[in-house]
Amino acid sequence: MEKYLLLLLSMVVLPAWGGTSDPLVFGGSPENKVEDDSKPWQEVQASLPAYPKQENLLAFTVSAATDNSYAIDAASLSVGKDGVVRYAVVIDSTHGARTVNYEGMRCDPSEYKIYAFGHSDNTWSKNRYAKWEPYKLRSLLSYHKPLFEEYFCPDFIRVRNAAEAINNLKRARHK
Repeated sequence: MEKYLLLLLSMVVLPAWGGTSDPLVFGGSPENKVEDDSKPWQEVQASLPAYPKQENLLAFTVSAATDNSYAIDAASLSVGKDGVVRYAVVIDSTHGARTVNYEGMRCDPSEYKIYAFGHSDNTWSKNRYAKWEPYKLRSLLSYHKPLFEEYFCPDFIRVRNAAEAINNLKRARHK
């Protein structure tokens, strides 16, 4: 009986509230249409950013399971028209080694791609084998996990722009 009452109530309240039976429209207005998922996703060609500079690095924490230092180059952060969050990540080991990658992240599906590798002479080399890979979100050593969950795709929702991603990274530093 309760199910039928809720169904009847939703049929009366939603139309009065501006709801509609069209699943692609919320609030009944065209500007609220959801993107058409029937079109295949098309990746935008990524161009390499300037090599990261120390003054542009925003540190982030991965987990207590690693002693490495991790940072995102704020100047390289972008959100493309294809929905890909692109960024340069800098990883410093406690033994003095440095890894620099230029990567992309897709929040839906949960994937990343390494576009290029950084070299000690501050140059990039394109990854000839670049392809979208699923995140290993369960690993405490994966820097992709906090990037995905806390900074670029919180609650599985992609940041709207680079400024929002930068704010997420800065806010986490002050916790």
